[in-house]
Amino acid sequence: MPKRELPSRAAGLFADRAPEAKTATAAYRANIDGGSRGNPGPAAYGVVMRDAKGDVVARLKKYIGRMTNNVAEYYGLIAALDYVQSQGVKALRIESDSELLVKQMRGQYKVRSPELQPLYERARKMAAALESFRIDHVYREQNREADALANEAMDEVEGGAPPKSLKSAKSPAATTAGSAAPAVGASATQPKSDQPRSLVGEVRKIRARFRSGVLYLLEDVDLPDGVEVDVLLRLLPPKS
Repeated sequence: MPKRELPSRAAGLFADRAPEAKTATAAYRANIDGGSRGNPGPAAYGVVMRDAKGDVVARLKKYIGRMTNNVAEYYGLIAALDYVQSQGVKALRIESDSELLVKQMRGQYKVRSPELQPLYERARKMAAALESFRIDHVYREQNREADALANEAMDEVEGGAPPKSLKSAKSPAATTAGSAAPAVGASATQPKSDQPRSLVGEVRKIRARFRSGVLYLLEDVDLPDGVEVDVLLRLLPPKS
């Protein structure tokens, strides 16, 4: 007669073991920066990549030709995404001082620029392939390493020209520290011979933020290269 197995005393005393919680994937962190001397003009990006422990594992920089600063920012983002995918990293946190880039990637701003749209779509697709993706805005001072790399890439192509911060060309309406605060309106001035007359007198209301001596536009401005504009400044009340 076959031996009858007795049920375990523990059987039925506890519910089936719950599946183990999925541990959070350790994220790499990338500080990215891009800019253009001329906007559009000679452009480059820089990326400082750190592993989950905070150690620098890669420094990326590349001259990308004649581009706008916003295009260069997206090139830096895509370079960071491409790096983690090539290394099999599944989680990435991006830090950028481009408020436009950050808010577009978060879906807070629409992408209206035709030159940014394909770059935006590519970056979103690459980010969606990761288990975890996060993008945060940081101040310029926290992004100096990436900025320096972008400048190095520019200088190498320009034959060792003296370092020049890409941030000085963050927008066509960039101004210096002695100026008033945020611009809310701009109009095209009397055109030169090659300036489109259709733009003359056109007035747009555009928000901007003044920081570290530079006026940053918070949305895309699709204007031909060389167009001159008048900038009207009005201080906005602080957010409560």
